[in-house]
Amino acid sequence: MRPFDEDALSAASGFSLAEREAVYHAIMTRRDVRGQFRADPLPDGVVQRLLMAAHHAPSVGFMQPWNFILVKSAAVRARVRDAFASANDEAALMFAGERQQAYRALKLEGIVEAPLGICVTCDPTRSGSVVLGRTHNPKMDSYSTVCAIQNLWLAARAEGVGIGWVSIFREGDLKSILGIPQHIEVVAWLCAGFVDRLYDEPELSVKGWRQRLPLDELVFHDGWGLYT
Repeated sequence: MRPFDEDALSAASGFSLAEREAVYHAIMTRRDVRGQFRADPLPDGVVQRLLMAAHHAPSVGFMQPWNFILVKSAAVRARVRDAFASANDEAALMFAGERQQAYRALKLEGIVEAPLGICVTCDPTRSGSVVLGRTHNPKMDSYSTVCAIQNLWLAARAEGVGIGWVSIFREGDLKSILGIPQHIEVVAWLCAGFVDRLYDEPELSVKGWRQRLPLDELVFHDGWGLYT
């Protein structure tokens, strides 16, 4: 086997070793932010760079199904916070005993604390009814939109911007508040803002709710459940 050549790899990738390490650093230290937002607004240039990163995500059939609704209005964010609170009360009742108490103790959103809300949507009609790559999996437009969210999130990490993905909503509530057409899918509400700090580990891990699974238990070879 030929020895590993870092210089050759850098030449092939177009990234220096330091640049590659920076990419992995952003990935490994990305966190879901809930309660650490500062009130100062995000500069327009930073927001534009985050959106540009999202817009350069891969999309099946190059359909680019995403839209981004930027919400700075405190009044609108308060309505979104109320919609979350109603759904969150329902969610809490799905857990029992100590698990329910632990759930209620979690800070699950920063909708009014973060200076910017970004509602990310998916338009399944953008490229017509037959889309290259979506012919046998109708979810590919949604998956493409999630790629855009991940791009935005990693760019935000590099910019020192915290992102929190709030998913505990009735979709109809967000559509009503934001005037979103019925055929449009709401994929995410993202809280965005500068933060005082980021956890060294995911917050749910720090608080004992969930732990990161060992990677070697999740990797199979040549078939489901087959380990080397």
